[in-house]
Amino acid sequence: MDSVERAIGLTCALVDIDSTTGREAEAGRYVSALLTGLGYTVVEQPVADGRFNVYAHLGIPPRVVFSTHYDCVPPFFPSRRERDLIVGRGACDAKGILAAQVAAGERLRAAGEKAFGLLFLVGEERGSEGARIANALAPPGVGYLINGEPTDNRQGLATRGSLRVRLSATGRAAHSSFPELGVSAIDKLLDALMVIRGVDLPDDPELGRTHYSVGLIEGGVAPNVVSPSASAELVFRTVGPGDDVIAALDVVRSIVDVEPVVDIPAIRMYTEPGFETAVFPFTTDVPLLTNWGRPLLLGPGSIHVAHTDHEHLAVEDLVAAIDLYVAM
Repeated sequence: MDSVERAIGLTCALVDIDSTTGREAEAGRYVSALLTGLGYTVVEQPVADGRFNVYAHLGIPPRVVFSTHYDCVPPFFPSRRERDLIVGRGACDAKGILAAQVAAGERLRAAGEKAFGLLFLVGEERGSEGARIANALAPPGVGYLINGEPTDNRQGLATRGSLRVRLSATGRAAHSSFPELGVSAIDKLLDALMVIRGVDLPDDPELGRTHYSVGLIEGGVAPNVVSPSASAELVFRTVGPGDDVIAALDVVRSIVDVEPVVDIPAIRMYTEPGFETAVFPFTTDVPLLTNWGRPLLLGPGSIHVAHTDHEHLAVEDLVAAIDLYVAM
C-alpha cells in the first residue's frame, strides 16, 4: 500500500471514530498506537476527562512541528467515499489534515530527516483547551510550527480571532395572563440583541470588519410563564483586541450582563515564499501555541464545507497537501 492509500485509509478510520469535542479519547488512543507502531516516541499530554494531546518525535529535538486537532463539531457521521471525495465529519476539519501530516512525516523519514515532530490536539472547536496545555509543555528549540486547517492548500497570511460572549438577562416570573406583574428576561435579551445589530465594531485593512453570529439562545420555563431568565452566546470573529469588542458592548450592559467566555486573538503568520497565500476569517489553535516556534498555516479542504452536513475532502487535495507539507 503506497503513502496515498495509507493517508486515505487513515482519514477514513479517524472519521469513523466519534471525536466530537469532549469525546476524543478513543481517537487519541488510535493515533497514539499508530504513531508508536511507526517507531515514534509518543507522549500523551493529559487534558481532561481521559482526553489527551498526542505529541510524537523521533528521539531528537524537532526543528519543525506539524500540528492540527482531532476533535470535531457535532453531529457525528461516519465516512463514505463518493467518487474522488472522502465524506464524513472531520474529513477536512481536520482528520484528513492529520493524515496528510503523518504521511508527510513518513516521507521525510524515508529521505533521512528526523528533526520534526507531530502534535495533535483536542478541544480546538470549543476554546482550544488542548493547545493551552500543549503550550506549557513545549520542548525547547522548536523553530517552526506548521499548523493545519482547511485553507484549500493555501498558506495563511493572517487569521481572525474568536471572542465568545455570554449575554444573561434576569426577569421576574409571573402568570402570562398578567404580564404586567412580571418582567420578561427574554424581552430584555431580544432588546439587547437588536441593539448589538447596530453597534459599530472594529475593522482592519487586511482582515476586514469584525462580524458575529448568535450561536445559542436559552430562556424561559414554560410557554405560559413570563420568563425569569434568558441567555445567549455570541461568537465575534475579531480583527484586533477582544477588549475593543467588549468595550463596544457596554451599550447593552444596562439591559443584560456581558460575560467574556473565550478570547483567542487574531494573528499574522510567518510565510515561506513559493506558496499561494490568503487571509482567513476563522480562528485556529496557533495563537495559543506561542512556545512552538514561528507559525505557518496550511491544509487541504475548504472551510466552506467544514461544520456542514456534507463535509468532505477531495483525494487530490489530500495528495497535494502531503507534497506541500514536505516542501514547506
